[in-house]
Amino acid sequence: MCGIVGYVGARQATPLLIGGLRKLEYRGYDSAGVSVWSNGASRVVRCRGKLQNLEDKLLKEPAPGTIGIGHTRWATHGRPSDENAHPHKVGAISVIHNGIIENHLALRQELAAAGAKFSSETDTELFAHLIDRVVRSGVKDLTTAVRTALAKVHGAYAFVVMDDDDPTKLVAAKNASPMVIGLGDGENFIASDVTAILAETRKILFIEEGELITITKDSVAITDFEGRPKQREPKIITWSAMQAEKGGFKHFMLKEIHEQPRAVADTLVGRVDLERDDVNLDEVKLDVANIKRIIFVACGTSYHASLVGEFLIEGLARIPVEVELASEFRYRDPIVGPGDLVVAVSQSGETADTMAAVREAKGKGAKVLAISNVVESSIPRLADYAFYTHAGPEIGVASTKAFTTQLVSMVLLAIYLGRRNGKLPQARARELLSELLQLPNKLKDVVDHGAQLQVLARRYGPATGFLFLGRGAQYPIALEGALKLKEISYIHAEGYAAGEMKHGPIALIDEHLPVVVLAPRGPNYEKVVSNLSEVKARQGKILAIATRGDTDIGGVADEVVLIPDVAIELQPIVSVIPLQMLSYYVADFKGTDIDQPRNLAKSVTVE
Repeated sequence: MCGIVGYVGARQATPLLIGGLRKLEYRGYDSAGVSVWSNGASRVVRCRGKLQNLEDKLLKEPAPGTIGIGHTRWATHGRPSDENAHPHKVGAISVIHNGIIENHLALRQELAAAGAKFSSETDTELFAHLIDRVVRSGVKDLTTAVRTALAKVHGAYAFVVMDDDDPTKLVAAKNASPMVIGLGDGENFIASDVTAILAETRKILFIEEGELITITKDSVAITDFEGRPKQREPKIITWSAMQAEKGGFKHFMLKEIHEQPRAVADTLVGRVDLERDDVNLDEVKLDVANIKRIIFVACGTSYHASLVGEFLIEGLARIPVEVELASEFRYRDPIVGPGDLVVAVSQSGETADTMAAVREAKGKGAKVLAISNVVESSIPRLADYAFYTHAGPEIGVASTKAFTTQLVSMVLLAIYLGRRNGKLPQARARELLSELLQLPNKLKDVVDHGAQLQVLARRYGPATGFLFLGRGAQYPIALEGALKLKEISYIHAEGYAAGEMKHGPIALIDEHLPVVVLAPRGPNYEKVVSNLSEVKARQGKILAIATRGDTDIGGVADEVVLIPDVAIELQPIVSVIPLQMLSYYVADFKGTDIDQPRNLAKSVTVE
């Protein structure tokens, strides 16, 4: 989510750090900063806003020196501000961080009890305090101090640490967040990804999980967290700068499809409490007992996520739910007021129609919960409560990872409500939470088997129209699949509830129409198969998304894409990924502008 870069060598560090951060700004743009050592101490310069703000500040407050670290932030813990910008410095220790410290609340309490004074709201500052405490206890070797402090940290992280008292080295650690080392001649680099340092070196070490790295200008030492040495040969990168920014993927959309396992894992971090069979939403303190009705307001893809949320909350928490198009909500004098919780869903947090709906709801006395991907954006600030997904910056206009993290948020919210109003049994909550923790690996399994979708895209891409069908919570996924195909390939597509097919859409079916049917195992399975028979009788070409191990579906479908078996409540999160990949490959086959499709914008800030 955030971008990190570090340098140690003979050249001035600040221009190199800024150059690297410029390549990483797509990873976060809430704030930026550098810490550069010179003449016995490091100088920290940081500020809120885009990187240009930092560059302007450095013209007034230069930071000379030949070793330093830099950071561009996507806010998770703590609002975007000068104080929350990285690097964080405690004593002689400067730290930058990409990721989330899961046990930050417990660490903050422990450090405060020991007398620590905090200057920010971030989880990252806690790690600087931990290292400073180890150093003050007598451990002078920075690598040892970082290793000792890491033992107290749980979560996903890529840390880079600099010590004013040992300005010859940087120490870094990686666990579930990206990190690479760039090797130079009398200089070395560290960064979140290759794009930040490709202009300086093409000799790259890719860091693996659970590794600690000590970097000087002439050496790189890699160990595991227990201190056992590890050896690795560098790779020579032949990608172009643009390819590197996309992680080697052809388009940002494909990269973001592949990032979904990580994005879902980040959204779950710190929110699943298996000890209590509950969901931990410290940021959302809802008065559940007084919620009589929930109304979702959203647009586009977020509207489809909200439709899934309706199924989840009514099923798990037994609270009545309505889903409204935000663009229509305020124009019909909606009946809303005290006792209603309005849930505003917006990836950007800036969608104009959704913001207008929030103002309408608040004006009538309803409480508002915002679900957004962008910290401190307008809708969360306007709402009474904010729930942030942690998808990270999404560059492609067609939403992928933001949508799946919204679906995960819906599951978490439904469990949270159901546990607090007593409608969700503890045993069922435990099952769902356990499956949620396994979900990132199952999503990776789907993404890794995407080659079949590439073949199907070439086979059916020349079609002039598609029909998407689903029942229950798969109906919104059918809508989303049709929307994705329309957005990026410009092929006309429609999504329908499968039971509605014979009430009109069946007239469209002939041997030229591909029909994509969502048919995972569950209560609606037999009904969906019956619908497939109706399509088959009219010579439609059937592409079925089905549960792995289903040996029956092949009897009626022309093509079958198999997905892992998961709880019914989690099926939409898994089944949407093949539809995203099918849409992507169809558009790629047609040669459209996938990341910036015609007439569309990432954030719709006008009505």
